[in-house]
Amino acid sequence: MNWVKTFVLMGAMMILFLLVGDLLAGEKGMIFAFGFSLIMNFGSYWFSDKIVLTMYRAREVSREEYPELYAVVERLAHKANLPMPKVYVMNNPTPNAFATGRNPSHAAVAVTTGILEILNQDELEGVLGHELTHVKHRDILIGTIAATLVGTITFIARMAGWAMMFGGRDEDDGDAIVSLILLILSPIIALLIQLAISRSREFLADAGGAAISGKPLALASALEKLEYANDRVPMRNAGASSAHMFIVNPLKGKSFSKLFSTHPSTEERIRRLQEMAAGRRAY
Repeated sequence: MNWVKTFVLMGAMMILFLLVGDLLAGEKGMIFAFGFSLIMNFGSYWFSDKIVLTMYRAREVSREEYPELYAVVERLAHKANLPMPKVYVMNNPTPNAFATGRNPSHAAVAVTTGILEILNQDELEGVLGHELTHVKHRDILIGTIAATLVGTITFIARMAGWAMMFGGRDEDDGDAIVSLILLILSPIIALLIQLAISRSREFLADAGGAAISGKPLALASALEKLEYANDRVPMRNAGASSAHMFIVNPLKGKSFSKLFSTHPSTEERIRRLQEMAAGRRAY
């Protein structure tokens, strides 16, 4: 199903690019938008993981540099019957983590230095189990593509707004109003797609992480710590387009982000994990 969602997402973004191109420059704009969307879809599939890792200045690390972290990822990947992913560390005091890549054979798990400082080993295993579940379910491809395309659409909408203000295609008042409405709605549509992709997958990843690590209460404890830390010291370089990739919302300290959170409530996630530990919830 995630393969289907990926192609639907790519197709929807292409249509959106074509509409914006037509509104800005007619047939020539559509031709340019079509070519641009092909490049974007190709680049998103092959390079979106590298773009996101670069955005957060994540550095690939070896077993020698982080032996405990590497050993935990290796052990959990083996338990989940997954190839060993690449391990990245972000030099960032805000505790958080995400997974990326186009498939389980080309996956990466990234953690901040902050998360290594505040979580004990059981809690870290729960978090890494959560991320490896995203890898196993192939959430990583669609999540990473969504991050790249949402950011691109938001940028294009801004540029298109400036183009309408300072020149471009001649339009009557009706066409101008339609153009303006579409340009305003484009980033909102992109955000709604992002929300639809993310929220339901987090519950499943929590359950999978608890199963892989065998420690649902440790994951619940980790989520509580991460929620507290990110709410008070949100990640400075986090972008709204990629917020859904993290295990907890890195923008939680910003009021606008709370209204459109890409994650279900941490309280509900913790409650479900506690029920799982008590045997009252089966996944």
